[in-house]
Amino acid sequence: MHPVAVLLVLSAAFAHAGWNIFAKRVPDGGALFVWLAAVWGVVFQLPLAIVMVARDGMAASWWLAFGVSGVIHLGYFVLLQRGYRVGDLSVVYPLARGTGPLLTVVAAVWFLGERPGAVALVGAVGVVAGVFVIGGLGTGAGMGYGLATGALIASYTLWDAHAVTALAVPPVILMCGSALVESVLLAPYALARREAVGRIWRDHKAAVLAVAVLSPLAYVLVLFAMRLAPVSLVAPARELSIVVGSLGAWLLLGEPNPLRRLTGAVIVLAGVAAIAVS
Repeated sequence: MHPVAVLLVLSAAFAHAGWNIFAKRVPDGGALFVWLAAVWGVVFQLPLAIVMVARDGMAASWWLAFGVSGVIHLGYFVLLQRGYRVGDLSVVYPLARGTGPLLTVVAAVWFLGERPGAVALVGAVGVVAGVFVIGGLGTGAGMGYGLATGALIASYTLWDAHAVTALAVPPVILMCGSALVESVLLAPYALARREAVGRIWRDHKAAVLAVAVLSPLAYVLVLFAMRLAPVSLVAPARELSIVVGSLGAWLLLGEPNPLRRLTGAVIVLAGVAAIAVS
């Protein structure tokens, strides 16, 4: 795996775990919190996206990339936020992140024709195994939401990899367009609930702004990595965020089972190392 891709994935892991910890602290936000974060994400990204389009132009196929990506990401964010309302971060997050790369690797090999080496595949399996050790078997609604969210993670990872490679959409523009689609689709729902939107903004302004910055930043870094390395390697390697997020759930949110999480973290790190040297 390209050294720059490894560095991008590592940086993305910290940003990704950070925004999920902020999101977990807003359990009553749901789709309205997602809308606020998407709107502010557009505000932060749009100036740079406009400059890039004005300088380099824009292909008509990019609108399809924005639309499909926005719909999948919207479903992902809403499901994830709902999962955080009914389950622990230490269950929902690892299950979602573990299921996603597992399905992504399988699809990348079967449908995209990628052929990662044996060491890389062992590393990918190690990452997924470590994720499930951290999250445990899980029970109840939290587990269901985690698995469903993982399926959407696999979907948007494959589509967005196609968008930034085959369709040549710059990662920053793809994320801005995707956030814009999310904002527009949720706008009728949010505008009909202005009072609730105002309350979430007053009570959780810092979390909204943190997610609006860290979520696109984390994923833009991953998209750049996908331009340097196969998606079948990048998808599992980015799950290093599970280590950061699970430790954060223990240290910051007071969730239990630190020994199991640390054991899973070692397995994840070993898997990432195997991918990095492959």
